[in-house]
Order: sequence, then C-alpha cells, then structure tokens
Amino acid sequence: MFDDVKEAVLKFITSRFTVIALVMILAASGIMYRLFELQIINGESYLESFQLRIEKTKDIQATRGNIYDRNGNLLAYNELANNVVIEDVYESDSLRDENINETINKVIDIVESNGDTVVNDLSIQLDENGEFEFTVEGTTLLRFLADIYGHSTIDELAYKERTATPDEVMEYLGKKFEVGDRTDPEDKKSFVAGYGYTNDRFLKVVTLRYYMSLNSYQKYIDTTIAEAVSDQTVSDIMENSDILLGVSIEENTARKYVDAEYFALILGYTGKVSSTELAQLQADYPDMGYSSSDTVGKSGIEQAMESTLQGTKGSETVYVDTVGQVLETTNYVEPRSGNDVYLTIDKNLQEAAYDILESRLAGILVNKIVNAKTVSTTVKTSDLKIAIYDVYFKLFENTVIDTTHFTKDDAKETELKVLGVFNTKQEAVLEGLKDELMEKKTPYNKLSLEYMNYETYITTILRDNKVLVNEDTEDDTYITYTKDESISLYEYLHYAIAQNWIDITKLSLDSQYTDSEEIYEHIISYITDKLKNDITFSKMLYRYIIQADLITGRDCCNVLLEQGVVELEDTELNSWKAGNESAYTFIINRINNLELTPAQLNLDPCTGSIVITDVNTGDVLALVSYPGYDNNKMANGVDAEYYAKLRADLSTPLYNYATQQRTAPGSTFKPLSATAGLMEGVITTTSSIRCTGTFDKFTNGPHCWIYPGSHGELTVAGGITNSCNCFFYEVGYRLGNENGTYNSDKGLEVLKKYCDMYGLTEKSGIEIEESSPIVSTQDAVRSAIGQGTNSFTTVQLARYITTVANSGTCYNLTLIDKTTDSNGNLLQDYSATVRNTVDLPSSYWDAIHSGMRGVVEKRSDYADLNVQVAGKTGTAQERTDRANHALFVSYAPYNNPEISITTRVAFGYTSSYAAQITRDVYDYYYNVDAREELLDGSAQSLEGGGGGD
Repeated sequence: MFDDVKEAVLKFITSRFTVIALVMILAASGIMYRLFELQIINGESYLESFQLRIEKTKDIQATRGNIYDRNGNLLAYNELANNVVIEDVYESDSLRDENINETINKVIDIVESNGDTVVNDLSIQLDENGEFEFTVEGTTLLRFLADIYGHSTIDELAYKERTATPDEVMEYLGKKFEVGDRTDPEDKKSFVAGYGYTNDRFLKVVTLRYYMSLNSYQKYIDTTIAEAVSDQTVSDIMENSDILLGVSIEENTARKYVDAEYFALILGYTGKVSSTELAQLQADYPDMGYSSSDTVGKSGIEQAMESTLQGTKGSETVYVDTVGQVLETTNYVEPRSGNDVYLTIDKNLQEAAYDILESRLAGILVNKIVNAKTVSTTVKTSDLKIAIYDVYFKLFENTVIDTTHFTKDDAKETELKVLGVFNTKQEAVLEGLKDELMEKKTPYNKLSLEYMNYETYITTILRDNKVLVNEDTEDDTYITYTKDESISLYEYLHYAIAQNWIDITKLSLDSQYTDSEEIYEHIISYITDKLKNDITFSKMLYRYIIQADLITGRDCCNVLLEQGVVELEDTELNSWKAGNESAYTFIINRINNLELTPAQLNLDPCTGSIVITDVNTGDVLALVSYPGYDNNKMANGVDAEYYAKLRADLSTPLYNYATQQRTAPGSTFKPLSATAGLMEGVITTTSSIRCTGTFDKFTNGPHCWIYPGSHGELTVAGGITNSCNCFFYEVGYRLGNENGTYNSDKGLEVLKKYCDMYGLTEKSGIEIEESSPIVSTQDAVRSAIGQGTNSFTTVQLARYITTVANSGTCYNLTLIDKTTDSNGNLLQDYSATVRNTVDLPSSYWDAIHSGMRGVVEKRSDYADLNVQVAGKTGTAQERTDRANHALFVSYAPYNNPEISITTRVAFGYTSSYAAQITRDVYDYYYNVDAREELLDGSAQSLEGGGGGD
C-alpha cells in the first residue's frame, strides 16, 4: 500500500504536467512580485520618472483692499462669491472647437436662465440696434485690434486690420474659433461665422473663446464664464458636470459698492485687465506680477489706487500633463490682502448734495414744462419753456418706454395700440422715402422738415457703415448737396456711384460688374433694410407720431403704467382711470415725486455737478456728478445689457460732469480778473469805473448784462457785487494797454499769468480722470468776464475759489485721505500739497471778499441762512438754441472760511438756480434741523429764472 502511494507521488512529481505547473507558478510569482515592487513599493517614484510632468507656478489672487470715506464708512468691499469657470481640457482634434462651443452655449443657457450674467467685456459690444460697435477708440482701439490679429505692436497692423469694422473683427474671431455653422451641412466651405446665432449670443461665445485663447499656453489656468452667480446656478452647474467638460465652480470674491449711484463716478469699477493696461502696469510695477488674467481698476479711485488696492498674489506649484490636466499642487504661498484706501469724501454730505441737486433739477423742469405742443424759441434763453409734447417724446427717445416690449407676448392694450400706429407710420414713411428716392427726386431744400431729417439720417447711416466712403469735400457736387442743398439725394448718390464713393462690397451684389442703376437699387434695398430695424430711426418716427396726435399724451402715460415704470397710489389711479386727471398733470406729478427723474427725461436741465472742498486743507469733501450709475453691474463681469443702456442713455451717466465737462466760467472768473487788475496796477481798490451799459471803446462794443440799463460808477468790490461786465471789460482793456494802444495778446498773457496763480492752467490735482483746462487765447476784453475761449471743469473752478476763500493758498486738491493695511495700521498720509501761494495785500483780498459777500447779501434766498456766505454767480452760453449753463462759486463762513461749494448746472437757464441749489447744500451742512425737509424725496421748486449774471 505504501509502495503504491509512493509510486503515485513520484509519478505525479515527475510528470510533465507537474513540471509545467511548477514553472508557471514560479513565473507567476515572479511577475506578481515584480508588479508589487513596481506599483506598490516604487510606484510613485517610477511614475514621476516615466510620466511627463510639466511644472508651472500658478498665481493665487489676493483680496482687493476696501475703500472708505473720511469717517470710516465703507464704500467698496469684497464678499465671497462663486464663479463659473472653464478649464481647457479638450482634445486637439477636428471636433475641438465644436465641443468647446457646445459646452459654452450650455453654460450660458444655465447661467442666464437663473438671472445671472455672463462675462462679456470685450471691447466690442452691441449698440441699441443690436449691432456690433467698438467701445474704445484711438490708440486703445488700435491696441485691441493688434491683440485680436496677433501683433505685438500696433505698427504691425496691416491697413485692412487697422481699419477693420466691428463686424469684420467678429467675423474673423468667429471663423478662428468656429463659432457659427454651415449653411449647407454637407459642404464644409459653407461655414459662416455667427450663422445660427443671435448677435448677443455670438458676442458672448466669441468673447469667452477669445479669453480662453489667451491662456492657450497655460491650459491649467481657468477662464471665467460668469462671476458672483446665484446658488441655483451653482447647483445647476454641478448637477450637469458630467456633460460640461472642464466647467467647474470656483470660490472667489466679488467687488461690491455701497450706494453705488452716488459714488460710481468717483470710485469707478474693476474689470479684466486689457493688454494696454497690462503693459503699463507691468512697466510701472514690475515686482507685482501682473498677468493677463488679473482683475484691475478700470476707472476712478479703483484705477488711480490700483497698486495699493491690488494686494500681493499668492502662488502654488502646479504639475500638469501634456494636455494641461493638473496632476499635483505643492508649495502653497498665501496671498496677502490689498491695502485699504480712505477718501477725503464725506459719505453723508456726498449723498445729500446729490439728492439736493437731483430734486432741484426736477423742480426747474416742473417750472419750465407747459401744457403745449410747441413753445417759442425766440425768447431769452432764461425764459425758454418746455412743451409737454417734448416730454412725451423724451419718454421714447431716452428709452424710458421700452418699445421692444410692444412685440412681446405679454404686451398690454395700450402697448399694442401704439405698436399698431407705429407700424402704419413706418410703412408709410418707408414707402414715401422709396418713392422720393426712386421717382420724385425732390431737391433737399424743397423737402418737408420731416423728410429732410429722414434723408440726413440716411446719409449718416451710409457713412457710418462705410457704404459711402472717400467723399471729396472740395468737389462741386458734394458742396452743392451738403451746403447749397439744391440737388436731391437721388442725384447725389448717383454721382457718388460714378465717383466710386460707394463701397459695393457692403451691398451684397452678386457680381462686381454691375451698372450704376443696379448699384443704386441695392443702395435703396440696403437703406430700407437698415431703417426697418433701426432704433434711432424709430425714435424719429415717434416724434412725428406724437406731434401728429396719432398717439396721445394719455397713451404715453398708460404705457408707463403698463410697463411698471411708474405706479400710482389707489386714489390717484382711480382718478386717472376715471379721466379726472390730464396727461400733463400725470407727468408733472411723476416728476414732482421723482418717479421720472431729470436724467430719464433728458430735458434741460438734466445734468449737473457740485464740488465741496475744505478750504484750509485742500480736501475734497464731496464731488457730485449727476446722473450716476450702478457700478456693481460693471465690476464683476460687465452686464452687457446694462452697459449698452448706459451708453445709449442721452444723459451720459458714464461721464463725470464734475471732472470732465468744461464750459466757460462766465462771471465766476471776475474775482480773478479783479486780482489781475489790482496786481498789475490798472485799477486800485478805490478807483472808479463807470458802466453805461455798453463798452464804448469798441465800435458796436459788447453790452453789460443789465443793458439797456447801467450800473453807473463802481469800485472793484462793486464791480464784483454787481457782476458788471463793463467794469471788467475795462479791466481787460487796460491789461492789454501797451504804450497807449490796446493789444489783446498782451492782455491775454496777463490773464493767463493769474489763471496760473489760481491753478487754472493745470488739472486740479485730484487722483481721478480729469479734462485739461483751457485758458482763453482770444479777445482779452471778453475773456476778462470769463468768455473768450476760457473753459474749465467744475473741480478746477473749485480749486480756484478755494484759493480765493483762504486768501491765497492754492492746493493740489486731493480725494485721498490716507492708506492703511488690512489691520488698520497707517501706511501713508495723503494730505493735499500746496501748489503755490497767491500773495496779495490784505486790502486786495478784502475788496475781493467784500465784493463776493455783496453778491450773496443782495439775494433774498440767502437771508434766512444761519451762516454767512460769499459767492459769485456765472452764466455761460454754449448754444443759442438751448439754455445757458448756470454756475455759482462760493465759500462759508464769510469771516472764517471752512468750506467752498462750486455748483454747475449744464443748460441750467440762470445762475440764480445754481445759487439756490448751493444755498440748500449750505443749509444741510450748517443746519441739522433742516436736513429732513431738504431731503424729502420730492422735486423742490426754485424761485425766479432771470436777472443777474
């Protein structure tokens, strides 16, 4: 038995199968051990040895510093926010662009369905007609075009690139990133950029693709699709992450602004850095590591204090593979928050001055609007009125009424009525224009005013769209049409065709070999197609619709109610529905309640500015520009719709009226002329000049504002108090006296010297963008009363009057009080510096101050003010068909000046209005008990409208 078992075992061991099995087991064991060694024991080191790993340093953005007012009130800050970002993890194959575009479109759908905004801050935006337009110009535009076409400098731009239109740039980018579709699915060559897209969506996708392309060599860097999105967007993106390749949610911070409309034009806003800005920042701050993905200050204090607010970036080492996938991150360095900036601005004073200005502008409008279809334009500018029909039209012209809503499914009864009237009018006018351009051929000067306006706009369209190009302004036919106006547009366009002034490539002609009549027919088709959807042309139609009573004032008011622009209390609503309230009363009530603001109506006056300074330090306490805007909608990815609305707004809210609008100073210039006259010895404090109402040293000499009256004998103080033109004409004349002969240039040089002493030859010193002053180079006599070509901003006049108030210290004004680190430790004090001093004998200052005090003492509206004010009114005429600009410069208290207030109301009729607005600001500042009444949220009527200068 044992032998049998032994024999079987030996037989098994020595069998061929057993040998093979043992060999296989040993081999498998060896392989398993090797695999264990490779993957478990030495796996990480072998992976690092054999996998291609690219080491990159990735920046981590710092939190931007806060901005405060002088009292520590927060004006700009950051809050945690979620951004939607996309990382370029797409394979480089034939479907790459299609896949990226599909993903971006899905993300845009999600973001916008939740009411969030897609980043859309390319230097191309949509105008109010939904057409592409550049938002930059000059060198900045050329730099943008150079970036688009891949050039390092603007000098490398080819002529075609340099002169590219927005449409051509969009077509180029659309083709580059394959944003569009084929018109024939079977034909690859039939691809058309933007095909199948609305202009709005086309722009958004191209913008995001362009920004992704800027990171083409750093694919691990995310591109932001939307900033500060809602929780619902976050949830939707995460739920769809399986189909949104490379898309994720990134935690970041969003810039926020407090009480935005009051401070937007001081603070500015932040945005993605442009190539021009980047080059400048890298040159100015080489150690701060600015890169193309950074967010920087785009305007205002945000831009001026960029390097202070920006902070120090952190970093981490990123290992990526060949397609940009992040494999590992190490060496994390914490970013350091930016420093905080404290302004000299007093938040409460700024807001109060803004509200006072707006309510008083509304009060002026209420006083000026009359219940009439037309008003006389031949009266004095201070007596001009506003017809209620002009108000109705402004509701359409400045898009208070949204005409695009008329075609929506939820359009209401009156909206549909107005749409029907408009469609009928548009059809009739287009047919009339076609008949005029094809059959009647009426000379321009024989047309009705309505059709003159239409044809003028047609030539504007042709020029703006570069259909009508290279016109020879010296050509006889050009002159005959544009100046003599004695030929028809039909004749002029045919002549333009013959002269090759028509770019036929814009007309979609089938062949370049066409005769002039065929070209002309295509021009007519082009014009008709453009006008059908042109918002500006539509607004022209509404003007004539309203004037012809095709829609009534009551219709306009009902549309305001239907669209929710205004709301009525039940009592007034019932009265309105019962027909007990007229359209005129309805509109006046809305203005009185500031439900319709001056800015919305864009009627004179609708803009203004106030600058308040501390006369003893040069600090700017308030810098008001009306109207303002919401910079929150500009900072965290531009809200393109809102930005388009701002650019189309006729009251130009993006324009800083305090720092950029220049007008003649008018009679506010007279204290300076008095200084020049006294210091140059052409007058003394006691010398007398007689005003007869006319300056008689010139034939047909200029008049005093009081003409046909006169002021009689005046000293310099009386000349200022009475704002006597003749007195200061004489001063200007004497300043130009050279050996008994009048020399205007000499007088201008002397005036310029004193302009420089008061800081009027340079910008004021404030840290934000400001227009350069213009000192008069024409007519010393008229320049001495603030006319000639003198032109200054409100803030420049504020520096001048601050110097007068403190008797000679001319500051470089400042908006910056100090900077601190994030812990509140002082870094730098930004006290205003002294530019120069104006050294005058005390008797000269006394005479000037006395004259300015006399100006205010003559005003009954300052009689009850509990502070003594000195000031000077000024009226500046810019156009004969619009009201004059109204100015008032002042300081208080008279005997011990603390603050100065400079007020300008553009097209504000009379300086008396500017003085009354200033009075109310003083009342707010010095009378706590009056504040509630001054800021009651309604229009405040101003007294009078004429008299004085």
